[in-house]
Amino acid sequence: MQNGHEWRPLEIGPADVRAEASAEGLSGYLKSSVDLGDLLVKEKALVFRGFGVEEDSLGPIIDELLPNRAAYVHGNSPRTKVGQNVYTSTEYPAEFVISMHNELSYAHRWPTRLLFFCAVAPATGGATPVVDGVKWLASLDDEVREAFAGGVRYTQNLHGGRGLGKSWQQTFETEDREEVERFLTEAEASWEWLRGDALRVTHERQSTLRHPVTGVEVWFNQSDQWHPATLGEDAAALAKVLPADELPQTVSFADGSPIPPEYVLQVRDRGLAAAVDVDWRAGDLMLIDNVLVGHGRQAFTGERRVLVAMSS
Repeated sequence: MQNGHEWRPLEIGPADVRAEASAEGLSGYLKSSVDLGDLLVKEKALVFRGFGVEEDSLGPIIDELLPNRAAYVHGNSPRTKVGQNVYTSTEYPAEFVISMHNELSYAHRWPTRLLFFCAVAPATGGATPVVDGVKWLASLDDEVREAFAGGVRYTQNLHGGRGLGKSWQQTFETEDREEVERFLTEAEASWEWLRGDALRVTHERQSTLRHPVTGVEVWFNQSDQWHPATLGEDAAALAKVLPADELPQTVSFADGSPIPPEYVLQVRDRGLAAAVDVDWRAGDLMLIDNVLVGHGRQAFTGERRVLVAMSS
């Protein structure tokens, strides 16, 4: 185990575990290995490299690593479902960096594990940066940490089929309004059906979280990704012409007061500065503890196909 300053994911290859360099070899190791959950909590992220895994041999490995795969319900990232609760990692344009975040930290229920699989490596760039959530929290100014102590409020405006951002049908993977309402009731969210079959959802969430096993406190919210100050020139221009309550997604402090732009810019920039890049080779897999570790994506060129699955 590396110290906190030098932390990076633990890389595991066939020679490290005396396994055959094949998908079957990796699957066999996972079936017979020591408790993978303990190893993951200790190391925070694991990279399996050199096993020659291909997309059509991925199923048994995912079943070992994520025995209870969850759907990407209430997710705000553009993705395509390619298998049984397996998705493209993101379809955000290649030229943009995706800042650090913990998957679904804005939701009432988030995955504890994420698994990434590289089917096609990009020509250049495209690494998945990962950040130790303890280090990310510690990197923030006291003023910022204290301001976020009361939590944050997220608001989504989801259209009914035509409009900016994702539709509520895509977001909740259903066409049934009653199913959506049941989900939001369980999530302790507020919602309102609007004209044109649109849906507005509001929910208050924590800004930090303690890991259920280790008890360490980590930064755990996506305020920077929901704030127009971090979303580029086009989004900033949109925010100037549209009222805040009509943007696809917005964020404030939990009491409704605005979050200063300089706070979310600090969160974004220091998270990226504290991260380490995991460069992809075709066949690589990475398993992360979604509470202990945030992740993002570097810009890239060429074709990049990275799949993701998650479990509670």
